[in-house]
Amino acid sequence: MKIAKQLKDTNVAEYLLYMWQLEDTLRAYGCDADRVREEYVSRFDLDDAERFEEGEWLAALCQMMREEGKTERGHLQINQGTLSLLTDLHLQLLQSTKHPFYSAAYYKALPFIVELRSRNGHTDMPELENCFELMYGTMLLRLQKKAISKETQEAITHVSHLLALLADAWRKERAGTLEL
Repeated sequence: MKIAKQLKDTNVAEYLLYMWQLEDTLRAYGCDADRVREEYVSRFDLDDAERFEEGEWLAALCQMMREEGKTERGHLQINQGTLSLLTDLHLQLLQSTKHPFYSAAYYKALPFIVELRSRNGHTDMPELENCFELMYGTMLLRLQKKAISKETQEAITHVSHLLALLADAWRKERAGTLEL
């Protein structure tokens, strides 16, 4: 919970990837709050109060996953909501004449986004969700120590730059310093 809160304030892109990873972690424990507390939370160096708070937060996420039917796949509404807000900001930045660097980064990433969408068959999925899927999938490949092709690495470079600019704009918007 502490990590999620910190990431949401400092880097919303990393926050969303963290939350997606957490969803998968909870799925690995069968969305069983007791197992999550005993086998997952217990591994962290936390005092009793922190351990309790973390366990309660993860139990609530498990409950949400069950209620929303996300125990096998998909993303929680709280994460979809964040992605929706990011998509709104993304569109505002593209429409604004005050953010030419963002638009330039988007148009450099766009061919890779289009190719990704056609390859995975998710043409109805919002572009940003495709971007996050690329980054999440890459993270999983790296954890498995699998090779990443040169073409994929090029896509990652452009998409991660776009997401970094978006995350910076998100932080500025939340601080009230973003001009659109």
